Amino acid sequence: MRKLWPTPKVVQRAASFRNKFYGGYVTVTNTSEFWRTDPATLRDVVLDRKALESALANGCTPLERIRFLALLNREPEALQVGFRVLAESRHRREPLLIIAQIYQRQYRWHEAARLQEEALQLAATRAEEAEVRHHIGRRLFDEARYRDAANEFQWASDLYRISGQHQLAEQSKHSMRRSREVHARE
Repeated sequence: MRKLWPTPKVVQRAASFRNKFYGGYVTVTNTSEFWRTDPATLRDVVLDRKALESALANGCTPLERIRFLALLNREPEALQVGFRVLAESRHRREPLLIIAQIYQRQYRWHEAARLQEEALQLAATRAEEAEVRHHIGRRLFDEARYRDAANEFQWASDLYRISGQHQLAEQSKHSMRRSREVHARE
C-alpha cells in the first residue's frame, strides 16, 4: 500500500518555506513520523506523542502548533491559539481548515461546516479548492454521510489532478473509494 503522507523531501522543502515565510520559527522537518491519517477511518492518529510534545516545547509554526495541540487532545487550547492565529492572519484559509478539524474532532459538525464553507470561498486556485473539498469530504465521512463524502473526494481528486498534484489526487481518490466501500455496506 502506498504511503498517504508527504515524503521527507516534500516536507523538507515545506520546512524551508516555513522558515523563510513564518519569521524563522523552528520547524519540524518530517511530521509523517509523528502522525498520519488512518486510511480506514480517515481520522488523524498520533504515532509519536513524545515527538509532538517536543515539537510544541521547542517551537513550531503557529499552524503546526494548532494542529499538534489538537492531535494531543488539547482542543480548548488549540481553539484558543487557532482563533488568535486566525485573527492575525492575512491568509485565513489554512487556519479555518485546522479549526474546522478541531470542531470535527468534537463532533461539532455545524461549526466545522461553517468554517469549511468560508475556507471554500477563500480558495483562489483549483488546488486550494481541492484541499477544502477534501476536508469537507472527511467531515462528511465522520458524519456517516458516505455518499456525500465520496462526491466531495471525487471533486477534490479531479481538481488536484487538473492542477498537476497527482499524489494528492490519489489520496482523495483513495478516500473516495473508502467512502463508497463503507456506503455499500450500509
